[in-house]
Amino acid sequence: MNARTQDGSAGDVDYGAIGSGYSAFRRPDTRIAQFIAEALGGARTVLNVGAGAGSYESAARAVTAVEPSESMRAQRPARLARAVDAVAEDLPFADGEFEGSMTLFSVHQWSDVAAGLREMRRVTRGPVVLLTCDPKLVTDFWLHAYAPEVLDVEARRYPLIEEMAGALGGTGSIQTVPIPLDCTDGFNEAYYGRPEMLLDPVARQACSAWSFIDDGVRERFDERLRRDLESGSWDERFGHLRTQETYEGSLVIVRATP
Repeated sequence: MNARTQDGSAGDVDYGAIGSGYSAFRRPDTRIAQFIAEALGGARTVLNVGAGAGSYESAARAVTAVEPSESMRAQRPARLARAVDAVAEDLPFADGEFEGSMTLFSVHQWSDVAAGLREMRRVTRGPVVLLTCDPKLVTDFWLHAYAPEVLDVEARRYPLIEEMAGALGGTGSIQTVPIPLDCTDGFNEAYYGRPEMLLDPVARQACSAWSFIDDGVRERFDERLRRDLESGSWDERFGHLRTQETYEGSLVIVRATP
């Protein structure tokens, strides 16, 4: 079982400290939700592990949520069922209890990814769906030119796709998820064509990797990006992204069936 933070969060992030603006900036994007729904394949009972504030639970008919962070459970809308206080590595459910299961932007925060995925496989008789980032592609994003420390942290935290597929077993597939220009889910790559958004410290705070760097890195990032936006240097290098309808970066869905 994971060690927990003061907030009750499992893994490496204390959402009691950084989660206050999470629900405002990490709103589910309907287009990404469609990819998740298709991957679940019509499963009627779905387990959502590391459910957070409940993003993307509309992708399934009946969802049982698991979330160890007290502050994230408190941010769940009243229309959603209460989340179970538990961790991925020790799920309090029977073998094969769910038709499908999902974990979204969560695996990189677990202390034992393989154990958590084996538990998901144990309690799921149908597809297990992971929305995650491919660590081999994380540093290809333009942000690496301004705050390499942030994406280097991300690349180290995300488990290798091959290792996750191996832990799940069965038959697997990997699908790149295109990110829309006006994506409402504010992870770093969601701002590929809206760099100004990452100058907002609350928006940055909603991306957990920013919690692992010090104030000096944030200040250098802020100063350099502001300067390059004002001078036009950012647009000279990356301005084509402002009108690019979608961006295919590190965001992927890993799907496994027995």
